[in-house]
Amino acid sequence: MHTHSLTPATYDRCLRDATALLLAGGVAVIPTDTVYGLAAHPAQPAAVQRLYTIKGRLEAKPIALLAADTAAVIRFGGQLAPAACRLAAACWPGALTLVLPCGQGPDEGFRVPAHDWTRALLAACGGVLRVTSANLSGALPAASAVAALQDVGLAADLVIDDGTSPGGVASSVVRLTALAPTPTILRAGAIPAERILAISAAPPAPPAPHPTT
Repeated sequence: MHTHSLTPATYDRCLRDATALLLAGGVAVIPTDTVYGLAAHPAQPAAVQRLYTIKGRLEAKPIALLAADTAAVIRFGGQLAPAACRLAAACWPGALTLVLPCGQGPDEGFRVPAHDWTRALLAACGGVLRVTSANLSGALPAASAVAALQDVGLAADLVIDDGTSPGGVASSVVRLTALAPTPTILRAGAIPAERILAISAAPPAPPAPHPTT
């Protein structure tokens, strides 16, 4: 296990090393805007399995995806109904996970984090990574690399230390589908439920008027 401190001087090295490790099937502890995450590349099934083993997580519980941007969500197959588009536009990057239909497979949870380095990592890895909070199942999320190391970090291949996460609270998790446009809040988190419901219910903007001649 290696630890890199993320600073302006080490930004590029951290990005290069973390990208290479994750693409090769490693597991890394990474910073986000909410809490530290334990990350693996979705195209590396053995690495994703390690996330479950390290956390002691039940395999019946899916692991969400962090995405570089909304375009990466769509490329992966995420289907955004109008209410989901409104929430993504208002809350991404930020502390909202949207559980969406995803192609012909199961629903997937997606979030675009408000952390510049982490979004750069996601883009370098192809757009998305499987990321779960860097703590043992049932324990409090880790708001620092030190806390992550005490819990699960020693079992990872690399830890990127960016100090204390500015948010410290896990993301709100919301399910939205075309058939059920009213959001179902699966986990209370950083974004109040009242704001989520208000954004999702907002009417679409009227079409721009046609120019007159």
